[in-house]
Amino acid sequence: MALRIPDPPTEPGDPVAGSVASSGVRRDGSAQGGRAARRKAAKRRHGRHGGAPATAAAGQADDGGRSGAPLSRVEARRQARARKPGPAVVASRAIGEVFITTGVLMLLFVTYQLWWTNVRAHAQAGKEASSLQDDWASGKRNPGAFEPGQGFAILHIPKLDVVVPIAEGTNSKGVLDRGMVGHYAEGALKTAMPGDKTGNFGLAGHRNTHGEPFRYINKLAPGDPIVVETQDEYFVYKMASILPVTPPSNTSVLNPVPTGSGFTKPGRYITLTTCTPEFTSKYRMIVWGKMVEERPRSKGKPDALVS
Repeated sequence: MALRIPDPPTEPGDPVAGSVASSGVRRDGSAQGGRAARRKAAKRRHGRHGGAPATAAAGQADDGGRSGAPLSRVEARRQARARKPGPAVVASRAIGEVFITTGVLMLLFVTYQLWWTNVRAHAQAGKEASSLQDDWASGKRNPGAFEPGQGFAILHIPKLDVVVPIAEGTNSKGVLDRGMVGHYAEGALKTAMPGDKTGNFGLAGHRNTHGEPFRYINKLAPGDPIVVETQDEYFVYKMASILPVTPPSNTSVLNPVPTGSGFTKPGRYITLTTCTPEFTSKYRMIVWGKMVEERPRSKGKPDALVS
């Protein structure tokens, strides 16, 4: 502790001493006595409303009296309205939620169309092809007339790695959407069968979705083999020509001597039809072929399916 000069002694009758004794405060300004005496001395020096309490009161005044006192109903409603989002904010939120929901639904639809329909169609077509081959091996099916939607042959396009059942009719739900190729066999669009001595064997298939067996037929070149396998025979065609774009109403491409094919006289032809451009059904693409070999199954597979 620091050194200090002691207070001079006082006489009992000294007025200064009496003043110090009565006030409880020494000459140096420090409180005399215990803790309680020091508190009393501090109160007398600063006053009841001085010091820190005055500062707190000033702070309350700056807050406008709102820091401690409860809000009135009018003020509470005003603040609630201020916190509530306006009509523009509510509308923008609703529009955003609509866009998000629409986007999710569109994504699910595209996934269904481009992926799931192919998965399901491949499974259905594969099952039908296996069933056909099993029935042929057991002798359950015989050549002849076929019911709409009934599978009766298998189409092979080796260059495109396509192996797909051929069913009677071109109904979307019963044939094409199940991943199969459909034979034009109804009304004015009725075409020949592969075993007929002359005629045009007309087939339709999806280019996109639902198994898309004809997606890449535009890549076929003259001379590429197209094979139709039936219960008793293989019919081998060679690709001859292609018509990239034609209206759906141009049914002359299915004539016995198809218009635009380059063929000029009756023969044994095959016609493949599909939609174009991709992912639309605005036009049709046509591929033609001419039969070059008829081979009994008893002689084994043709070279086009072996090599």
